Amino acid sequence: MHLAALHTPSQIQLNKDGHLKHFLTIEGLSKETLTQILDTAQSFFNEQNQLITNNLLEGRTVMNLFFENSTRTRTTFEAAAKRLSANVLNIDIARSSTSKGETLRDTLWNLEAMAADIFVVRHSSSGAAHFIAKTVCPKVAIINAGDGRHAHPTQAMLDMLTIRRETQRPYEELSVAIIGDIKHSRVARSDVAALQTLGCKDIRVIAPNTLLPYGFDEYGAGVRLFNKMEEGIKDCDVIITLRIQNERIDSPALASQAEFYKMYGLNKERLALAKPNCIVMHPGPMNRGVEIDSSIADGPQSVILNQVTNGIAVRMAVLALAMQGQLQEQGLIDAIAV
Repeated sequence: MHLAALHTPSQIQLNKDGHLKHFLTIEGLSKETLTQILDTAQSFFNEQNQLITNNLLEGRTVMNLFFENSTRTRTTFEAAAKRLSANVLNIDIARSSTSKGETLRDTLWNLEAMAADIFVVRHSSSGAAHFIAKTVCPKVAIINAGDGRHAHPTQAMLDMLTIRRETQRPYEELSVAIIGDIKHSRVARSDVAALQTLGCKDIRVIAPNTLLPYGFDEYGAGVRLFNKMEEGIKDCDVIITLRIQNERIDSPALASQAEFYKMYGLNKERLALAKPNCIVMHPGPMNRGVEIDSSIADGPQSVILNQVTNGIAVRMAVLALAMQGQLQEQGLIDAIAV
């Protein structure tokens, strides 16, 4: 997609030359852009398959602004920034001046004045990162670490990198099943968008009707809905199980954990219906015995811990690319050279 579309919401994340300057959502980005992120992430592994360290962000300051709790995402962003030699500040939002009545806008402007180069933002409101990038701090690279039910783009890209590294096959040839709470999952939305953009033609969404979003048809071609798990995972190459959000248990959407596990929990019997080399993924945190049986989560087909490692590489790639896109936009460098 060319940058004539800059006025559309998804395109504020690209500079005039079509390079990332923010990373807010998968939707609207081209296959070439997503592939560049994956290729860059892959370049951060050495021949022994270990993550490397370099100085791409030396002298730059990355601020982690997490308005929601997080373990893996916040920690892997910090690890990624440090591997790029950046200065990292974790802002304690609960103890910040927002608790004294300061607006989010004023807080961000003050942080920008402290020579911040990149904000990594997680917020409970959908569109928060987009608002910051467009209206508040457009000259700071904004990375969306999850906003409400809307998007979790770096999780989607680490999932795509995991699929690429583990299957060693083109996305066009794969059958991918996504199971669980689709309605409330920003991961599901971003995963579907990434898979479609990268060419996957068989995406299966498996959930009870109460955990499916309204207007499911908007996901478009290549996405099929299954209410019966056994039908949905048959001959799959990849299974992504999603976290059941405990705050929704005992609501009209979900009767009980035991009931969900009975109908949609991934166990040995159900996994046997997929292809023998099918990989199993989960974005974490896991509810063992609810979404997935421990024997599967810890079994030979699980690549859940590999996802965590791949998450550092993907976040290194996104931080480096967005920073260089910002510098290019501001005329401080001529070309992207990661």
